[in-house]
Amino acid sequence: MSYEIKDYFNVEGKKCIVTGGAQGLSRGMAEGLLENGAEVVLMDRQEDKLKKVVDEYTKKGYKAYAVVGDLSKKEEIDRMFDEAMEFLGDELNVLIPAAGIQRRHNPWEFPEDEWKLVIDINLNHVWFMIQKAVQKMKDQKVTGKIITIGSMVSWFGGTTVPAYTAAKGAVTQLTKSIASDCASHNICCNGLAPGYMDTEMNVGLTKARRDEISERIPAVRWGLPDDMKGPVLFLASDASNYLNGSMIPVDGGYLVK
Repeated sequence: MSYEIKDYFNVEGKKCIVTGGAQGLSRGMAEGLLENGAEVVLMDRQEDKLKKVVDEYTKKGYKAYAVVGDLSKKEEIDRMFDEAMEFLGDELNVLIPAAGIQRRHNPWEFPEDEWKLVIDINLNHVWFMIQKAVQKMKDQKVTGKIITIGSMVSWFGGTTVPAYTAAKGAVTQLTKSIASDCASHNICCNGLAPGYMDTEMNVGLTKARRDEISERIPAVRWGLPDDMKGPVLFLASDASNYLNGSMIPVDGGYLVK
């Protein structure tokens, strides 16, 4: 039997959740799925921005839905997931818990409240969303796909981002743990690790730091949300059904230089 790209790389009709979907890489990944026929619930706490994005997609004929809430709170996560299931007919094929924040301070002055907030959003929301997803996916006949979002700091320490680094390192290991436990339940859990991306998260970098980063990127440019579309479509599709527990850099070659 021949390997048909149109069948294996197809995401049409898949029912998906993408957190943090109002902007940045999360929006780019959600958009890639929508452009190829998936149904997507976009989640974010920025109500006006999220609804504007979803309105834009629905006007194009895409099946996009907005769920607003605070992903730093477990009770909100529970509510948001339940709302998403109502939109998606109580079925979930793809989860991308991509929402994330960053706070920059030297380690000796990092505020406790900001540490907790970063961990709640960048790690705890990822775990709670995954837990709810696997509870739903493990009894479904089709392969469930969980796509986590790592970072370059999944491999090294970064500067002035200890909470972010701790969370992303933990997400990388969580990805492996879920893959190990859930592969026998027909669930694949893999991650994408964006390199330095030209998004809202990096606007606070100094020019000197931006120049330093740019010099190291073999692709000679920073990444864009569109650069996440191909990798996420691969991981969301049946083409990656035997891939499990991986963290794939999407970095223009930054790690290898």
